[in-house]
Amino acid sequence: MNNYQMNDIVEMKKQHACGTNAFQIIRLGADIRIKCENCGRSIMMPRPEFNKKIKKIISSADES
Repeated sequence: MNNYQMNDIVEMKKQHACGTNAFQIIRLGADIRIKCENCGRSIMMPRPEFNKKIKKIISSADES
């Protein structure tokens, strides 16, 4: 699943400590930074790790 882009809202396999599993992509590159939609905390992870942990794209940035 590599068809994600900046500002997409994605669902991850594991939820954040605050209880939600919806995150917004705020940085793309060799590392990907995602921001929790509930509490606003951001997490940075390598792209291969992100590709393993992503479940699906909830809403795409170009739909908005």
